[in-house]
Amino acid sequence: MAGSAGMPGTPRVLRAMNDRAALDLLLEHGPLSRTRIGKLTGLSKPTVSQLLARLEAAGLVLMTGTSEGRPGPGAQLYSVNPAAAHVAGLDVTPERILAAVADITGRSVGEYELPTPGRRAQPVVRQVTGALEGAVKAAGLAVSDVHRVVIGTPGAFDPNTGRLRYASHLPGWHSPALLDELAAALPMPVEYENDVNLVALAEQRLGAARGHGDFVLLWNEGGLGAALVLGGRLHRGWTGGAGEVGFLPVPGAPLVRQVTRANSGGYQELAGSQAIPRLARDLGIKDVPTGPYSEVAAALVALGADSTTGPHRRLLETYATRLATGLAALVSVLDPELVVLSGALLTSGGEPLRTLLQAELEELAASRPRLVVGDVREHPVLRGALESALATTRDEVFNTSR
Repeated sequence: MAGSAGMPGTPRVLRAMNDRAALDLLLEHGPLSRTRIGKLTGLSKPTVSQLLARLEAAGLVLMTGTSEGRPGPGAQLYSVNPAAAHVAGLDVTPERILAAVADITGRSVGEYELPTPGRRAQPVVRQVTGALEGAVKAAGLAVSDVHRVVIGTPGAFDPNTGRLRYASHLPGWHSPALLDELAAALPMPVEYENDVNLVALAEQRLGAARGHGDFVLLWNEGGLGAALVLGGRLHRGWTGGAGEVGFLPVPGAPLVRQVTRANSGGYQELAGSQAIPRLARDLGIKDVPTGPYSEVAAALVALGADSTTGPHRRLLETYATRLATGLAALVSVLDPELVVLSGALLTSGGEPLRTLLQAELEELAASRPRLVVGDVREHPVLRGALESALATTRDEVFNTSR
């Protein structure tokens, strides 16, 4: 490895760069031998031996057995020490807070779900600390063992005011003093991020958007939202509201005014979860309930097997047209190379819905990005929160030049 432009290639800096390269390889590949690390990094055997000795002394790597399958004695294998650091992520909705703790390798080691029943719920600070303590206990750790927490919520905390915006349906989270109160209650650094942005981060690191620097993630569960990744980085906007596409005025839906007060807009009314049962009834389909989005999504999955002809096919076609109406505005402005479809109401339609949406988008927009269904299906907001916390924590913990 060599020093980068503008950074002196001092032995200390080069050692730190080599150490980090080895740690990243161990995270990516799992246990590796000295020889394998040398081949992947281009470092000499003595340099790799010195590197591993440093990392082992710092508590960052462990010897984890020997390789098998070759004649002669097995080579010693090394892996990242999972106990080197722990992080936590929280996924907040109006109904519950889901919390998880992961070790430095990214493996989830404890989860906890705290119901938050509307107006009868505890104050937000008690909710957050209770959910975090539950996950930490499930992991067999103490709160002091957690290096960083990332909290994902609908809407976004305005960086100019510190207040939550675009999420009037999240009770108790709108106090101007909330962030200060949470900072005082929690002993580790806390970061806040929009829930859909965290899904995009999960897909960028682990899923369908790996290797893509410009993409849009379209999300549809309780609400319609989008995440915008431009030049490899999330674009949040001046108030944190970039991607709040549910408020977007669109053809085919009444013009909604005072959208933040209504917590809805034209695109939400046209293609959100509440629109699908109405559309199904108009087509004579009785199997789509008017309940929560999870029930609507389950009904769409059940209908999917019979979606080649008849009213079920027309339901998917009409739904795809409605989705494409708003998505066309996004891709016309941003011209992304990829659109990732995520959230239960998009993934439930599977490949048939994706194909229909791709065709409709090509009719409505000059830009023609490729559409894919997201890969991160299990608790994607929570997974994104953990990945965000891990990225910063690894930079801190793996910095061996200090």
